Amino acid sequence: MKIQRYFGEHIFPPLIGVGLFILVWSILAQSSEALPGPIKTWNSAVVLFSDPFYRHGPNDQGIGWNILNSLGRVGVGFGLAAVIGIPMGFIIGRIRFIDKMSSPIISMLRPVSPLAWLPIGLLVFKAANPAAIWVIFISSIWPMVINTAMGVRQLPADYLNVAKVLNLSEWKVFTKILFPATLPYMLTGIRLAIGTAWLVIVAAEMLTGGVGIGFWVWDEWNNLNVEHIIIAIFIVGIVGLLLEMLLVRLAKRFSY
Repeated sequence: MKIQRYFGEHIFPPLIGVGLFILVWSILAQSSEALPGPIKTWNSAVVLFSDPFYRHGPNDQGIGWNILNSLGRVGVGFGLAAVIGIPMGFIIGRIRFIDKMSSPIISMLRPVSPLAWLPIGLLVFKAANPAAIWVIFISSIWPMVINTAMGVRQLPADYLNVAKVLNLSEWKVFTKILFPATLPYMLTGIRLAIGTAWLVIVAAEMLTGGVGIGFWVWDEWNNLNVEHIIIAIFIVGIVGLLLEMLLVRLAKRFSY
């Protein structure tokens, strides 16, 4: 009974959803000659992943290298955003004057489209790769700053009053009170940031070029290889899902 219940609740509904998706895709492919169907796309994916790490020059490399290069750019930009954004969030949430001083700046810059920052990056860094990393950085930092600051503000005042009574140092307040209480909010900001970073890198690489999943999509469009474009869509979705699942597990492990 437990196995049947688990299958009915967790396995059967996703299978129905995937089956309906493939059915709709097949119907659309039959009504449009330009759109390849699931079988044709699957065969192309098998060929593509049979040798994902080949090198035939700087602009002709396997899909594995393109994914790794995109993940590398996301890792650098996301890491820089975490190193700067999380401490900034603690400072903004802790010091009221800095909170009021930074609030209009954050409110003004946060809604700006990430790709609008790309020309600034190209102008400053004079190269495509650091410009793409800059776009990842600027789009990832806001969720970390805002969520971390919100976590600090949500801290009950009684905790800080007890810290004053015990005459705890600022470092003790941070390590024993602020950080544990703020960690769930901080991890939520990190999850939002990594999702945004992975979405943005595809668009940024389409404009900057080089080796990466975004440039690969644009190159396949120029070659009119629609099967590879559909495969790239699935790759982006699967990698993004894996990153999200990894951070969800991390959040569950380190929740206080």
